[in-house]
Amino acid sequence: MPTEGRHVTLDEMLARLPTPDGRRWEVAFRRGSIEMELYAPRVRDPQGPHTRDELYVVVRGEGQFLSGDTRRRFGPGDVMLVPAGVVHRFEQFTADLAVWVIFYGPEGGEAPE
Repeated sequence: MPTEGRHVTLDEMLARLPTPDGRRWEVAFRRGSIEMELYAPRVRDPQGPHTRDELYVVVRGEGQFLSGDTRRRFGPGDVMLVPAGVVHRFEQFTADLAVWVIFYGPEGGEAPE
């Protein structure tokens, strides 16, 4: 992967999914502590807690997002922050769901303010 600036489009990333092994996410780029992926689950979201903080940016689709004990509706343009170690997942989502996922910071997450 190049270390210079990188440009990816939603269509380019969606064309890579699912991967040959059936994976529903693909890395767009990595640099330092940041990693950006496109995630497009279908039917159910099997993910568990992650070891780093993450941001989700909803590109398309809608449904409910569970983060810890909180469940909220989401739609295109919404952004969700999930601290490292928090149980979270997309629920009751539409078949076209696609979200940018941005992992950042150290393992274990950044210190809360």
